[in-house]
Amino acid sequence: MWCSRRRLLSSTGLLLGALAFGTPAFADEAYVAVTAIVQHPALDACRDGIRDELKANGYEEGKNLKFVYESAQGNPGTAVQIAQKFVGENPTVIVPISTPSAQAVIAATSDIPVVFTAVTDPLGAKLVANLDKPGGNVTGISDLSPVGKHLDLIRQIVPGAKRIGVPYNPGEANSVTLLKLLKEKAAPLGMEIVEAPAPKSADVQAAAQSLVGKADVIYVPTDNTIVSALEAVIGVGVDNKLPVFAGDTDSVKRGAVAAIGFDYYDVGRQTGKVVVRVLKGEKPGDIAVQGIEITQLFVNPGAAQKMGITVPDSVIAGAKEVVK
Repeated sequence: MWCSRRRLLSSTGLLLGALAFGTPAFADEAYVAVTAIVQHPALDACRDGIRDELKANGYEEGKNLKFVYESAQGNPGTAVQIAQKFVGENPTVIVPISTPSAQAVIAATSDIPVVFTAVTDPLGAKLVANLDKPGGNVTGISDLSPVGKHLDLIRQIVPGAKRIGVPYNPGEANSVTLLKLLKEKAAPLGMEIVEAPAPKSADVQAAAQSLVGKADVIYVPTDNTIVSALEAVIGVGVDNKLPVFAGDTDSVKRGAVAAIGFDYYDVGRQTGKVVVRVLKGEKPGDIAVQGIEITQLFVNPGAAQKMGITVPDSVIAGAKEVVK
């Protein structure tokens, strides 16, 4: 189903469809179903950006848009259930935020348009076979982190850092990709990546604690499991004077020392633009998967002080935002 408007149905058929599947109440109403693997500030900002971009293009809740959001609360099994539920409701477009949610949705449908977002490696996650011409019913936005810039930032702020501790969920395809890239970028710099697996949010604190004495700094990638429990990592960093860096800027507001990343609200707005193109009739498979080129530096001097370091004035001067 590629069209942006539902076919005109008889009043009886429409009513039965609405009761049985929760479909829109009007023939010209678009139904955008959004899901994320977990709730945390970055993914929430992405969701809000999608909704605001739709509104800016004339799609407004209560008028001509049904906008539904559900979080899997970190559970891949729940992500699958949400995907199947949405497919049963036959929305106009499904927008999965994060790799696990995108994998669940794409496995559940081959005809409903899908626009994924906040996905690190669409090829590695097997969401599409070609970024320029994805084909089928899928396209989206990749938020592959600039890990080389992240390592350079760590070197600027902690010049002596050689061992980079990385808590991550080995069950998240995006995290496995990032870990591989980190190792590739770290080796020429004489840096070592120290792994700390955390398959569940409840494991995050122990994973961070395991890095004490083994790492010079902790780097939190854009891993949904770790970011959802970021405060546990920050606590370990403060208690052990172990600086914590992040792959997303929202984490700096929550207590990380610094990050070069994307504004995930803007990522949502970019995603919303693609959703609008689909609502207006374009086939997702004809729309190239987009990357994000603009990065921003956020620093938190107060957090750095709590972790026993000082952010150089030269770094602060180049920051988009200095968190107070």
